[in-house]
Parts: sequence; structure tokens; C-alpha cells
Amino acid sequence: MPEEPLQLDALDILANEAFPGMVVRKDLLRRMRTSFGVPAFVIEFLLGKYCASTDEKEIAEGLEFVRETLASKYVKPDEREAVKSSIKQHSTYEVIDKISVKLVETHDKYWASIANLNQDFINIDDRLVKEHDRLLMGGVWAEITLRYDDTFIFKGQNRPFFIESIRPIQLSNRNMEGFVAARKQFTRDQWLDLLMRSMGYEPEHPYYTFRRKMHYMLRLVPFVERNFNSVELGPRGTGKSFVYQQMSPYCHLVSGGQTTTAQMFVNLSSGQRGLVCLWDVVAFDEAAGINFSDKSGINIMKGYMEDGSFSRGRDIISAEGSVVFVGNIDGEISTIVRTSHLFYPMPKEMDTAFYDRIHAYIPGWEFQKTSDDAYTNHFGLVTDFLAEIFRQVRKSSYTDYAERDFRFGSHLGGRDQKAVRKIVSGLVKLLHPDGVVTKEEMGEYLEYAMEMRRRVKEQLKKMGGLEYWDTSFSYIDKESGQETFVSVPEMGGGSLINEGQLSPGSVYTIGTDMSDHRLALFLLQAQCNSGSGRIIPLGNLSKGMKEGIKTADAFLRGNVKNLGITKDLNSYDFSLQAINLNQAKDGGETAVAFFISLVSSLLEKPVLERTVVLGEMSVQGMLLKVTSLPERMQLAVEAGAKRILIPSENKRDISEIPDAILTAIQWQFYDSPTKAAMMSLGLV
Repeated sequence: MPEEPLQLDALDILANEAFPGMVVRKDLLRRMRTSFGVPAFVIEFLLGKYCASTDEKEIAEGLEFVRETLASKYVKPDEREAVKSSIKQHSTYEVIDKISVKLVETHDKYWASIANLNQDFINIDDRLVKEHDRLLMGGVWAEITLRYDDTFIFKGQNRPFFIESIRPIQLSNRNMEGFVAARKQFTRDQWLDLLMRSMGYEPEHPYYTFRRKMHYMLRLVPFVERNFNSVELGPRGTGKSFVYQQMSPYCHLVSGGQTTTAQMFVNLSSGQRGLVCLWDVVAFDEAAGINFSDKSGINIMKGYMEDGSFSRGRDIISAEGSVVFVGNIDGEISTIVRTSHLFYPMPKEMDTAFYDRIHAYIPGWEFQKTSDDAYTNHFGLVTDFLAEIFRQVRKSSYTDYAERDFRFGSHLGGRDQKAVRKIVSGLVKLLHPDGVVTKEEMGEYLEYAMEMRRRVKEQLKKMGGLEYWDTSFSYIDKESGQETFVSVPEMGGGSLINEGQLSPGSVYTIGTDMSDHRLALFLLQAQCNSGSGRIIPLGNLSKGMKEGIKTADAFLRGNVKNLGITKDLNSYDFSLQAINLNQAKDGGETAVAFFISLVSSLLEKPVLERTVVLGEMSVQGMLLKVTSLPERMQLAVEAGAKRILIPSENKRDISEIPDAILTAIQWQFYDSPTKAAMMSLGLV
């Protein structure tokens, strides 16, 4: 039964009128992709030639021609031997495949490889390698003409396959003036929807809210903005890597994250420029597995992400390739936000200075696996045409647009401002290539850009403390003076310290994980039952915590009368445990809190609501200064505490703490463990 013809809607008609011959029905792409395992831009290169029409008969004829072309030229892995035989039988033979080239130094010769043909030693002229330098860095999809010469012997081996010519799969039409003029026929929202359809999605589907559409646009920003760095972590199967694998022949996807410094930047022995020099976008799939065989790789990457240049040998080399990291993040985001940070799946070698170079963090958890009805059957721009336009608009810049009608709030530092400007510039290039943007639209883009950068900064604050404290991003209307603060949705995911009274024996504290010197929030709990005076640690308590319990117990036994405790400690057993609320491995500097936990249990009196106790002590009750007081207070505020007790030895540190923290929580000093116990239980 024949398919019903597509019912064209207003956007279909407008797209065909504005871009004759440059739009194609996206359902045709999906049909072809089920039969031929080639990237979208390869299929659409052919669809754009033969199916760019609204006439059903022409589309049917063109589709058949595309199918025949792919069937005859695309090398399926199971047909490679038959194709090799055909090459031998004909003087020349054309295939569509991915071709790459390597220099074999011992041969002093370039050899080409054709992926599905499974041939690694194909003769190629040096001239072709120089004309198509991306052959040396990952390869390109192309229409390739081959010939066979069984008389050619190289070092005693028959190497009969030769590359006659290469025609990379890319469009030659780069008429920017015509493109900009055609774009003016659309409203902003119509154009946004056409770009969504060009990516293969149906914008009329209820799943695609304006916010989600903007996320899809942000995935495209690296294609139009030079030296743009972004990260997207989210659930599996949400299309994170699709855009970087299918949307442009100018993007290189590093699968599995494995690369070398020579591949990424420059090969010192050959002088061959690396990925960031040859590709508009270098995307790392499965970002958690990023690994440089050369330990200097991460540091060189860090420098490159900062200013678009790197030093190798004596030279400083500049490049324009954007760097993208995509990967998976597991678990509930609200829990991750409360207990860890959103960069936790990334390699440990990456530090806060590395992450500070990232301009945007796309919230991948806001995407879902796309259902079939969310894909479009309507017209969209030919992918390859769009890729060429993206490449052209990279040359322009709209980084000044963010501050035409607005100015940045005080919390945006230099890198924050740079990131926001680049995001806004990229969105303007995508949605307003003529540079005509209303103030209202710019306000939308500016707020969105600030959220994407603030998400990065919030994680830096969790990881690096006060150095990144300023995260209250805002923008100010130059005309009215009104200041608008920008929130990050997932930051409202709830507190670790909830309202309500804890049971006796329970107290919050912040300890130090000595394995990586990270601070972590713990809920300590003690329970006393009839027994013989034993201390029973529960769970996997660290060595540091066990020492803290011994210290607390020793001081308690020497000061029972001072605390008003009448019970005989030798008639009770004490079970103690530490609930780790921040996924830390250790909890040093917690002896005072363990002491208070024991006292609260014995007196059967709860600690005051939402109180955090800091402190370390000796067996004789001498207080020790805790480390990193500003960061501990910051963590307490973020966790939801409303009161914190601090050893008096830390009084001098109070001057280092920002007013924003000091005013967000009640803080008190104590001069002895006994005083701390009385204060925490509300007895003084």
C-alpha cells in the first residue's frame, strides 16, 4: 500500500520557497540510514542533489537514484571481496567510504586505508595528501576513484590498489548573502523550528519545549564559535554524541577518549598539526575515559582551552578547534548535587583549573530517550549545506552583543564573562546570522548563557571552595537599572541537613577525607545500651574516625561529673556509626562531634536542630585548630545548617570568611569540649 503524501505545513512551504534545492525531507534520511551505515551528511549530500523537491514523483525517482548510488558505491563490510574483484575487473571503480592516510616512515611513503574495504596499503599520491590534509587526522568520507595495477611491487610485496581521485563529501555552495537574506523570511521561532527539523527532530512535539530547543542549539554552538569548550553529561541514549558524529564533516569524534598529545596538538617528529588545528570541532565521546599517553597532555589541553594556543618545541601554535566533552552520568541529579559535584564522572587528572576553562555545561539529564514520534517527517535544511554555513559564520563574532543593552553583575569574573559572551555570540550566529536581535531576545540568550556557565562555577565552588565563591550571577538592564539574578534549576534539589529534631546521640559534623583532603559532611550517631562499657564501632569507619572515638571516650570518662551525667559508664555499651553524606572515604577532625554524640546519648537529650559541630581535640580536652574553616562553613551553609559551633582556636580565621557566609548561618565559638556539648544541647 503506497504511503500517503506528506501534508506540507506552513514551515515546509516557507522553507522550500526560501531555500530551493537546499531542503530535504528528513524521513528520507531515516529510511536510507536503516539500509546504509553511513553518516547523515553523506546520505543528505546525495538527497540534496536528487530529492530536494516537494514533488512526490521527483522525490520517488530521486530516492531510487540515491538508493542505487549507495547500493553500488557504498562498500558494505560483507561485500568487500566482491568490490575488490570489481576494482580489478574495471579500469577504474568508484566507492563511497571513509578514507584515511598514514605516513610509514620506514617506507618513506604515504599509504591510504579505506574503512569498509578493509585495505590498509593503498597507493596514494603525495599531491592528494597535501590537498586534503584531514586525511592524516582521522580521515574523511568521500567519493573515491580507485584503479588496479597488479604489476606494482613495493619492497617485494604486491600493492595493486591506487587512489586516482578523491571528492570529499562536502558542499561547494557557500553563498552567505543568499543564506542571510533567506533567513530574514522567518521569524525567530520559525527559524528555531527549522533548525530543529534540520537536526531531524519535530519541534511541534510537546517534548520540545523552548528550553530543550535551546539545549539543542547549544550543542551546535561549537560548530559556529571558535575555541568554544563545552561539556554534556547525562543518561545514556539521549543523542549526546549524535550531533558530533552525524551533523558535519568538519567534526572529529574521539571515541572512548583515547588520544595522544601528538594526535591532539602536533607531532614533533613530523611537524604534522593535530586535531584541534585541522577540525572545527573535536568531541570526546565517553569523556570519563579520556586518557593521554603523555602525562603533559592534560596541561597542554588546559592551556589550549584558555587561549586557543599551545607550545610544542620552540613554536607557539594557534588553532581554532572547539573542544567538546560528552559522557554519561548516573543517578538522581538531586542526590548528586547534594552529595557530590556534576564533574565527578570525569577523569581524576582534570582539576578545577581545567574545568574553569569550560564555557558551558549542558544539563544532559534534562533530555530523555527520543521516541519515534519525536522525529520529523517534514523538510529541513540539507545537513551538509548547514555544515558549510556553520563553517562560514565561524569567521564572524558577536561577542559584544551580550553587553549592548545589559551589563554583567559583580559575581561574574573574567572567565565567566568570556564564557557568557561566547555562548551569546554562538546563539546569535545560529538564530540571527544577520546580527539583528531584539533586546527581549538578547535577555533570553543572556540569562540562558549565564545559567550554562554558572553550572560550571557551582561545581568549582564545591571542589575548590572560596576561590569560586562568587556564583550569584546576574545581569543589569542599562536603561532601567533592574538587576536580574540567574538561577540553576538543579541547585534547588534539597538540603542534606533537613528541618526537624534529630534523635539523642545524633550530631552533624564536617570531617576531612585525608585521602584527597576533601571536606565531607557526616551524621554521627551514638546509642547506649546495658553492657560492660564497650565501644562498638559500626560500619566501615576509617582509622581516623576510630581514633576520634577513642579520644572522645577517654575525655568523657575523665569528665563525667562536670557534664551532670549520673550513669555508670561501665554499665553501658556504646554503639557508634558515621553516616557519610558526601561520599567521602575518611573523616578526620571529628573527635569533638563524637564526644557530643556520646554525651547526647547518655543524657537522652537531642542536639539543637540543624546544628553542625566542628572540632578536634586531645584526650585531655585540648582543642586543636581545624583546617579550612571558610570551606567548612561554606559546606555547612550549602548543606542547610542554620547553626555552627567552632573551636576558639579558629577566631583569627573569621576575617577570611565572606560576609555572604557569615550572614547565612549563626556561628559561635567554644573554648572546651564540655562547653561545646552544653552549647549544642541548649544547656547554656
